Amino acid sequence: MMRAAFYTRTGPAREVLEIGEQPMPRPAAGEVLVRVRASGINPADVKRRAGWRGMKMAHPLVIPHTDGAGEIVEAGSGVDRARVGERVWLWNAQGGYGTAGRAFGTAAEYVAIPAHQAVRLDEKLSFEAGACLGVPAMTAYRAVYSDGPVEGQTILVQGAAGAVAHFAVQLAVAGGAKVLGTVSNEAAAAHARAAGAAEIIDRKREDVVQRVLELTKGEGVDRIIEVDFGANHAADIAMLKVNGTIASYSSSSNPEPVFPYYAFANKAANLRVIQGFCISEAARLEGEKMLARLAAEGRLTVAIGTTYPLSEIAAAHEHVERGSLGNVVVQV
Repeated sequence: MMRAAFYTRTGPAREVLEIGEQPMPRPAAGEVLVRVRASGINPADVKRRAGWRGMKMAHPLVIPHTDGAGEIVEAGSGVDRARVGERVWLWNAQGGYGTAGRAFGTAAEYVAIPAHQAVRLDEKLSFEAGACLGVPAMTAYRAVYSDGPVEGQTILVQGAAGAVAHFAVQLAVAGGAKVLGTVSNEAAAAHARAAGAAEIIDRKREDVVQRVLELTKGEGVDRIIEVDFGANHAADIAMLKVNGTIASYSSSSNPEPVFPYYAFANKAANLRVIQGFCISEAARLEGEKMLARLAAEGRLTVAIGTTYPLSEIAAAHEHVERGSLGNVVVQV
């Protein structure tokens, strides 16, 4: 048996999350068994547990969280036993958001997972940092690089202090882009600036569109990394260059936005919807390589806002719901 967090119905964190003993998983063919040291919490994990927008449970009992990090302690048949003892970070432990997926995530002492979903973790990164790569860093990679290299481009990152956006700033700068970032307070400004943003725009005190056009001499930006398409698409199109791209990874404030077709058509704008759970194998491998390279070079900063013990997972979920400057991680 192992210690784990789990829920058997959706609802508020303190009402549905439990801590207790669950059967120890065993690695099937092609899988590895990982001793989990840290479990990252993403907004999708919180929404799934809460039953956001009527989301139903696909399994009678769920161990939450898709991201995590730890050590491989056992290899299933067909997996190189040399991997036993390897430090790894994990992605999609529960499968895709909005699909049946797997019942058992990383909020447990052990998880069995397909071997390719356990990626070598650079020695420069802690387990807590590794637990933040699966969704935030890989979503950021896809948002920045889904249309090729960005060298010489000017990129606007909306909500630049957020978990995905903080990685997006770093990855865009590493690729030779100039990054502008929007924030809502001084702490967020310092956070985004430390990640490499060349210009910071306070969306509460400044006219974002006017400021972006000033900074780009009226041309607009090549690419916008968007955290809330429903709230910002009108401003985005006003700030975008002709043939520019909006890469949006969320639209929580308005899940069904009305699309202003001709505003986009007049700029031949591209809209790319990013889903961190649906990255192609080729793109994911390239993203993993880039993260590994930047980590090895000491150029990848993973912002850990707060850590909680597994026994306080309900408080950790509530922290994510309130918002956090930096990722929220459960230490297992």
